[in-house]
Amino acid sequence: MDLLSALPDDVRSHILSFLTTKEAALTSVLSKKWRYMFTRVPVLDVDDSDFLHPWIFMAFVDRVLSLQGDSPIERFTLKCEDGVDPERVNGWICNALRRGVSELDLSINFEDEDYLLPREMFVSKSLVKLKLTSEFGLHWCTGPDATFLPMLKTLHIASEMINMDCDVKMEKFLACFPVLEEAEMTSMDWIDPVDTVFSPTLKKLTVHTTGMKTIQNPKSISFDTPSLLFLAYSDYAAEDYPLVKLNNVAVARIALSLTEDQTRRMRAPRKDLSEGDVVLQFGNAVKLMNGLQNVKELHLHPDTLEVLSQCCESMPVFNNLKMLIITSDEDRGWQAMPALLRNCPQLEFLLIKGLVHHVTNQCGDACDCIHKKHKGRSLKSCPVKMFVIRGFTGTMKEINMIEHFLDYFPCLKEMNIYVEEDVPTPLKYDRRFTERVLEMIEEFDYSYNCSVQLLYDGLHNEDSEMIT
Repeated sequence: MDLLSALPDDVRSHILSFLTTKEAALTSVLSKKWRYMFTRVPVLDVDDSDFLHPWIFMAFVDRVLSLQGDSPIERFTLKCEDGVDPERVNGWICNALRRGVSELDLSINFEDEDYLLPREMFVSKSLVKLKLTSEFGLHWCTGPDATFLPMLKTLHIASEMINMDCDVKMEKFLACFPVLEEAEMTSMDWIDPVDTVFSPTLKKLTVHTTGMKTIQNPKSISFDTPSLLFLAYSDYAAEDYPLVKLNNVAVARIALSLTEDQTRRMRAPRKDLSEGDVVLQFGNAVKLMNGLQNVKELHLHPDTLEVLSQCCESMPVFNNLKMLIITSDEDRGWQAMPALLRNCPQLEFLLIKGLVHHVTNQCGDACDCIHKKHKGRSLKSCPVKMFVIRGFTGTMKEINMIEHFLDYFPCLKEMNIYVEEDVPTPLKYDRRFTERVLEMIEEFDYSYNCSVQLLYDGLHNEDSEMIT
């Protein structure tokens, strides 16, 4: 007898739980002792792409469920698309619910707009984790008492569209999950232009919205989540953020989107804007930032920097901020950068992805694009010790910017410059150009009291090798 077969049944069942159900079923040919072992695994993980034909897939799942009987099930992972019978799918989901499943991970890609998830799923008393993914759309069962998941702690919805049977605002939707701790909702629309993200239990929240169906910018978005520790918020800039209770958020990623027309109008003189123009209200984004004053790590999208240019004079002080990550874009300005850097008295780590940006008169000393006698002291008052630059292409403009930062940051000890791996640059194919850039970097390293390194892009590989 082999050592694996000699293990207790519970141990072998646990080992099989790390395999897909099809892979676990293949062990049944090993010996009589293994024949039905896969049916004792409290995990069902099936994917129709692993089978040649949908009818084979459906027969396999039916057979496994039949062999398992009424035994408890902990997790059900299902991936299927057109060709699989929707009624069979709902039957499998209900089977798992009756057996007390605590985790559902459903990736259902039916083009049929009339497909409805089973109502039993929305009132389960056993579900702790629920993940719904679809390339098309899913119908969420709503209404006065249609949804109530009292044990749900993790909710993940990723779909091009979530269709509600009736209009339900976010505030009422989240009330259906009284112990929810983690929520991720992507590609969603606001139902009402005035809404509140309210939950006393949420600790981690990721929201990616596509604006509204009738208007792009919501009127008013509030956050009443006093227990929240992590926030990733992507949305069209709202006209107002009247209530923001995010005092415990330690990590925030903010992307307030703008249209090209809104960006153009926002840069125009205020007198050129008509009364009631939505861009006149974008200065209210400072209310959102005020609610994040205790954040320790802050990520800002290029559009967010543009929006914050409307409230530079009222920018809050981030006394706890240690890490600032900025993504830059050649069509978006850095007007807010001086105010940001001045108001981060404890900042130690600064990362900028891309040194390109739209040059304006308000960049101050955050860049070296416009030569002025008096540029301000935002860099000289910034205590950053480590500076990372991503997306370096080797242009003289970038090199001048790097020298500018080395000149102005008084506490800088280390600068790492990463070359973009998947973007062709002269640094990739012109050895002489690369040698010239390396010589400049070496001069920086010797001329300043700071270690300067040129590296391959490390966004996906923490063990990046040096170009040299």
